[in-house]
Amino acid sequence: MIEFINALSDPDNEFLRLALYVGTLASLSFGIIGSYVVTRRISYLAGAISHCVFGGIGAGLYIQNKVGLEWFDPMYGAVISAILAAVIIGTVSLHAQQREDTVIGALWAIGMATGLLFIDRTPGYFDMSSYLFGDILLISNIDLQLVVILDIIVVGFTVFFYNKLLAVCFDDEFARLRGINAGAFYMLLLCLTALTVVLLVRVVGIVMVIALLTIPAAVAGQFAKRLWQMMLLAIFFCMLFTWTGLAVSYSYRLSSGPTIIVIAGLVYLIVLLFTRIIKTR
Repeated sequence: MIEFINALSDPDNEFLRLALYVGTLASLSFGIIGSYVVTRRISYLAGAISHCVFGGIGAGLYIQNKVGLEWFDPMYGAVISAILAAVIIGTVSLHAQQREDTVIGALWAIGMATGLLFIDRTPGYFDMSSYLFGDILLISNIDLQLVVILDIIVVGFTVFFYNKLLAVCFDDEFARLRGINAGAFYMLLLCLTALTVVLLVRVVGIVMVIALLTIPAAVAGQFAKRLWQMMLLAIFFCMLFTWTGLAVSYSYRLSSGPTIIVIAGLVYLIVLLFTRIIKTR
């Protein structure tokens, strides 16, 4: 830990400070949206969206290197595919007669397969490990700006529509009886989740995105009685996991994303154990 603190003060370690800034700011969106996801119990939907993101990344690389649009960053494709997946999943959930789990499973697989096909047709070699498993140490200033923009969007919608999103998360029927367009706000929640998932991909990767989205909120849910309390605690825990994960991974030369997830998972299991013990007594 001391080594990590000393490294932060080193002028040559700008990448480390940038990772810490992004991890701290991203925790705002992760904690808020994660609380909604856990409360609404739509973690599996977020998982489908995250795997569809890989298709957008593959398409972005293809457009950038094969088509020649160098300005088209793969993350632009990720945003487009995530929003598209959220709209499709939301529409299926609200209106379609098909089995929801079947459609979601199909999107999950198609997203990954499409990304791989685009990469196959793209000239050159691409290391996809940073997208699959994340690498917060590769965060750029552009990523930092995107995090700030996303935080503003998420916090803004949460402040203005807190009660309506709260009603939709806990009881759709009650929300409709109160005159709330539950379908529209459910779709809004999925789109905000999609944007947050794209940001999470840069931190912990597609494979582990669900963990960092849900574990801090799940831990917070053990201590909070209201949604806003859960959000605040989830933000705190997400920051704590990110800071600790960065420190441990830097000190022991480990991958940052997996280290963050392992620490978060261990804390979650410990909290569950102590909660069970206390309830038993």
